[in-house]
Amino acid sequence: MTMMTSNTSRPPVYMIDSEADALAALALGAEARLPQVAALLLEEIDRAELRRADEMPADVVTMMSTVEFTDENSGSRRAVQLVYPQEADIAAGRISILTPVGAGLIGLREGQSIRWPDRDGQEHVLRVLHVRQPAR
Repeated sequence: MTMMTSNTSRPPVYMIDSEADALAALALGAEARLPQVAALLLEEIDRAELRRADEMPADVVTMMSTVEFTDENSGSRRAVQLVYPQEADIAAGRISILTPVGAGLIGLREGQSIRWPDRDGQEHVLRVLHVRQPAR
C-alpha cells in the first residue's frame, strides 16, 4: 500500500528556509521508524517555495503555528499547534510534524486544501481555515 498522493492534487506550499533544513534532517532521521510520513514530509519540503522567516506571510502554517482546519471527509474541525516531536502532546492540542496530519498541514495557507493520506493510506481532504502565528 502506497501513501503517496498525486502532485496535481496538491496546492503550492511555502516553508521557512531554516525550518525546511531542520525538517529535512528530522524526516531523514525518522525514515526507519516512520517511512511513510518521512517520505511525505520530504516530498513537501522538495516542492516548497522557501522564504526567509521575515518574508513569510502570516497565513502560512509554519512550525509552532496554531492552525484551525477541517477534515472535509468527516466534517470534523480541529485547532492544533504544529510542533517538533519532543513537544507533541495531543491532549494539549500539540501535534508533531512527524504525523500524517502535521506533514500535510505544513506550508499551507488559509483557504487551501490538500488531499492527504492518513496512517492507513485513506485519503482525506484537509482544509486550512485559520492560522495564528506564535509571538516571536
